[in-house]
Amino acid sequence: MKRILSRVRRAVDDYQMIQEGDSIAVGVSGGKDSLTLLSALAQLQKFYPKKFRLVAVSLNMGFDGVSYDKVAELCKQLDIEYVVQMTDIKEVIFDVRKETNPCSLCAKMRRGGVNDLAVELGCNKVALGHHNEDVLETFFLSLFYEGRLNCFSPVTYLSRRDIHVIRPMIYVPEGEIKGYARRAELPIVENPCPMDGVSKRQDMKDFIAQKMQEDKFFKTKMMHAIQTGLPNWRKEVPHE
Repeated sequence: MKRILSRVRRAVDDYQMIQEGDSIAVGVSGGKDSLTLLSALAQLQKFYPKKFRLVAVSLNMGFDGVSYDKVAELCKQLDIEYVVQMTDIKEVIFDVRKETNPCSLCAKMRRGGVNDLAVELGCNKVALGHHNEDVLETFFLSLFYEGRLNCFSPVTYLSRRDIHVIRPMIYVPEGEIKGYARRAELPIVENPCPMDGVSKRQDMKDFIAQKMQEDKFFKTKMMHAIQTGLPNWRKEVPHE
């Protein structure tokens, strides 16, 4: 956690993700990434000079047998408010629309649900658990499948809801998250989605892994290219 926390602090400072008095809703899917983010922000909250509030939020997509009880226990240990909202996302995507490529619509519906819930809870920011490999995968998905240079931003302002979306783990490698989740015995909620592991994003994971075998600095070089080449990734100049 010490190493992860250092990277989170650097990202928060580089992009001024947290301001005094913020109320931050942490989107918790129950996976290793979101649970690690929640744990890291709970630690950051203890010493960060700008005081902020945390609340954890989860969307139950409607898959059978999914329980967030152990996540609720973790939130209790961390002294963080936890809200789970039931949704019909699974029914809409797989039963009604019968989507053959459901990932994009699913992500859009989940983002909208989390953002709406955050506003209801009086939060002005939403924190998502995208890690370093997520950045690179998204960049290459856009390049290979859309023919453009693009990636989500470290900080995004959503004017319709008047909230900011922040991604504090953009510098954290997935390997460190896996290691922490295992050692800390985080209460992982298994992903029941039938598309898990067979998406285009998985293809990008495999592509990046292959390039890393050829060049151990590949990810470092790509991050530098993203930060210098994409306008929405240029670091904020600290306010006087």
